[in-house]
Amino acid sequence: MSQRNASNPTLGDFLRACRARVHPVEAGLPDDGRHRRVPGLRREELAQLANVSVDYVVRLEQGRTANVSTAVLESLARALRLRPDERDYLLRIAEAGAASHAPAPHPATSAVRPQTRTLLDGWAFPAMLLGPRLDVLAWNALGAALLGTDFGALPEEERNLVRLAFLDPHFRQLYTDWRHVARECVGYLRMGMAHDPGDPRLLALVEELSTADADFRRWWSDHRVRTRAVGTKSFRHPVAGAMTLDFQSLVLGDEPDRTVFVYSAQPDTPSYEALRFLATWSSSAPEAARR
Repeated sequence: MSQRNASNPTLGDFLRACRARVHPVEAGLPDDGRHRRVPGLRREELAQLANVSVDYVVRLEQGRTANVSTAVLESLARALRLRPDERDYLLRIAEAGAASHAPAPHPATSAVRPQTRTLLDGWAFPAMLLGPRLDVLAWNALGAALLGTDFGALPEEERNLVRLAFLDPHFRQLYTDWRHVARECVGYLRMGMAHDPGDPRLLALVEELSTADADFRRWWSDHRVRTRAVGTKSFRHPVAGAMTLDFQSLVLGDEPDRTVFVYSAQPDTPSYEALRFLATWSSSAPEAARR
C-alpha cells in the first residue's frame, strides 16, 4: 500500500473534519493567542506536525495530489491524534480512492450460509449478522424480539439498523439514550463506507436519511467513525422492561465485511433475568406480536 490516487473527496473531507477537532495545545503546539477563524489546527500547523508542506496539505484536502504514500498517511494520523479505528478508516478510504478506476466491489448477493444461520439460532442470546452498511442479513428469534422488529416482514432494503434507528419511532423509544445509540450508528455507517465509498445502496441510504433527519445530516457531516467492537446498550423494552446488555461483534473468518453482533448479560443480574423472560416470551409469541 505505497501510493494513493488523490482524486478522493472522501479523504479530503475526512482530513478537514479531523483537523478541525484538534486543538493546538492538545497537539503540543503553543497557543499564540491569534484569532482562529475555524476551530482546530490551521493547515500550517498540521503541516508542521506531519512534517509536510502547507501546499501539500492544501492539495491533499482539495484532492489535487497525484500520490499519497503510506508514510505520509501514518504521519497525518499521528498529527491528528487519530484513534486506531480512525487511522484504519483513513488508510482504507485512501486505498479505496487509489482503486477508484477499478470496477466497484459492490456485493452481488446478500446470501447467508446455512452454517451461519445455524450458529445464530443456536445461541441463547440475541444475535444478528450485519453487513458493512448495517444491513441485517440474518438474525435469531431473540434478536428480533429484543429489537421488537419482524425483520422477515420488512423488504430487504429496509432491514437496516441505521435506517430503523432514524425513521422508526419504535427505535427512539426502545433505547434509554437514543441520541447516543443513533450517533454511534452513524459512526459505524461511516466506517462501513471505507469498504466501498461508491456503493450505490450506501449512498442512497445516506441521501435518504440526510433528507429525512437533521440529526443524521449533522452527524454524518462530522465524519466521525467507530468500529463495531464491544460496549453496552440500555433498553426500555416494552415486554421485558429495563435492561443493560453487553454487546460485541465477531468477524466471520473469510467474510471481513460481515460481523455477527451479539448481546449478552451477566448471570444473576436483573438484565439477565429480563433477557431470559424475553426468550421465553419470544419462543411462544407469534412473530407479528414481537413488534
